[in-house]
Amino acid sequence: MSCPICGKPVVQSLRPFCSKRCADLDLARWFNGSYAVASEDPDSIDELQEALDEAAQSEDKLERPH
Repeated sequence: MSCPICGKPVVQSLRPFCSKRCADLDLARWFNGSYAVASEDPDSIDELQEALDEAAQSEDKLERPH
């Protein structure tokens, strides 16, 4: 296995990286937004409000009798 940052052999204690430096570079990429995880969440506040309203309406329809 090779380091995803520089391609050198992996050091077991730092797996999947070869050094603390490469591990820190990878973490910095997550922090600065170079890496991202795809999401289906609404991008705008209006889309979010619509999604919340729809979810609330769905819950009302599923409300159980007392």
